[in-house]
Amino acid sequence: MSYYNQQHNAFPLKYLNKLEKQILACPYFAVNNLNRDFVGTKGFSVVFQRSGLGEVEQRFPFFKTYLSVALQSTCNAFYLNPLLLTTGSRVDPHIDRSLRSYCKTIEPPAIVSVLYVQVPPVLQGGELVLRHNKRQVGQIRPQLNTLLYFQGDLTHSVNEVTTPGTRLSLVCEQYSLSETELQEIPEFTLESRAIQSKGKRKRVKESV
Repeated sequence: MSYYNQQHNAFPLKYLNKLEKQILACPYFAVNNLNRDFVGTKGFSVVFQRSGLGEVEQRFPFFKTYLSVALQSTCNAFYLNPLLLTTGSRVDPHIDRSLRSYCKTIEPPAIVSVLYVQVPPVLQGGELVLRHNKRQVGQIRPQLNTLLYFQGDLTHSVNEVTTPGTRLSLVCEQYSLSETELQEIPEFTLESRAIQSKGKRKRVKESV
């Protein structure tokens, strides 16, 4: 059984460079709004149904090309987040259920897609480790412009980055929900820790 697959050279490098710049310049990009498993990371999150895809592309046009390739036709709800790791960052073992804050009964995503947007030329650590029932089924070393898909119910983690540089990926949890579950998911919501004028940070949810 294949627990993951990779597509190398997934996008034109011109797009990848633009994507990196736009993510890092985005006003919502800050200390991560994700849970305590994400140690020393930065990012923000976009929650949307397939019916809200147009809104996502309007608000974040730089995501459009990625989404046109990565989204699976069998999925109808998504949790999209850029994820930045630097020296000392890591992600502890977990199973993705980020939409559970909206629907308590939700199961893990059908699939998770990851695009490696920026990878230091010399990277130590930062490997994605996949486990199924405590058995390791993959350890993936990030490669620039590789689009990775892995089974959504896998426990996964990212080893601590021990070298200088930026490891930036774009992650999308992709869910196939029932109509009842889908009613609990916003058509479009933004989750971010925004930097306030007084230097304070707070979590912001913005819905449309």
